[in-house]
Amino acid sequence: MGTHLYLDLLVLAVFATTVANADINVVCANNSVRVTWRVNAELVPYAARLFLGNCMASQWKVLPSGEGEAQFNYTFSECKFTKMVKGKRIFYQNEMSYRPQTKPNPPDFVHPIECVYRRPKDWIPRFVNPGYGVSEGHGRLVFHMALLNEELSSIAKTNIIPLGSPMPIWAAVEQKSHQPLLLLMEECVAAPTAELRPGSQVYPIIGNKGCLLESKKENSMFLPRYHSSSIILYLQSFNFGFREVYIHCKLAVWDPQNFAESKKACHYIKGTNRWELLDDPSRSSLCNCCDLSCKSRSRRGVEWASDGPSHNSVLGPLIIVDQSDLRDSDTMMESATTADPQLK
Repeated sequence: MGTHLYLDLLVLAVFATTVANADINVVCANNSVRVTWRVNAELVPYAARLFLGNCMASQWKVLPSGEGEAQFNYTFSECKFTKMVKGKRIFYQNEMSYRPQTKPNPPDFVHPIECVYRRPKDWIPRFVNPGYGVSEGHGRLVFHMALLNEELSSIAKTNIIPLGSPMPIWAAVEQKSHQPLLLLMEECVAAPTAELRPGSQVYPIIGNKGCLLESKKENSMFLPRYHSSSIILYLQSFNFGFREVYIHCKLAVWDPQNFAESKKACHYIKGTNRWELLDDPSRSSLCNCCDLSCKSRSRRGVEWASDGPSHNSVLGPLIIVDQSDLRDSDTMMESATTADPQLK
């Protein structure tokens, strides 16, 4: 018995080395990918255990040399590709894997696959339409605010956020018949309640007329815009001091060509130790006041005014949980399922 186990482990070790030395070639097309994976003769009998995501090879052939060649021809809507937008680029990501054993056993070999494209100038995420997140009107303007998923591809399907995970908050304004508008987050705070009153407990996130204060402490930033009428605040979740979190933001619209100390979006770049203007880094001097006091054209404080082209929006509740809490919850669910066959 012990000898057989030793031999099995030896064979698996040899196969792992063989796969690790495999030759993988990736060709990215407009909306698809072609991956050619050449493997040594030892793996030819195990061709059915080679995967792109959850897809098996489209074609398989044994070469005259005795080696095998697997081809994977699939669109990005197949094989569980993930789509991620960062700045001016769109990323499609997946993994090649060799699975000698079925799931839930982990693969013996994993190789990342990535295709990167320049984002079209007129590209707008599919979630940008009325009905998503918080939609509120102000005059002839309609404001939206919502939590996105980590890939920034759609509205998040849950309001439960593991501690330390990304917490991207999207805001937008429907321009309708207006001239092009610039959307700004003038003030944002986290609070344990959906309503703010004088003396409410708050945690400042954005202040001083558009300065992302949290970017000096944590890995938080404004992401590059895909349109002037929307903005994404990219936060890293942490312990705000209360389990249920409501994000209160004062959203304001402004002339896209007329930045000022009181009308801006600034975040702190740790690499350069300076504040940077999101929409025009060459004019980042407008952010110098972020460590002092920026000129204000309207009163500030918890009781923000809604005069002019601005609106107060609330997002929540967002539930920040520790990773261990999630694991304990899963364990309890598994135990309950095992104890009660009707739950299976």
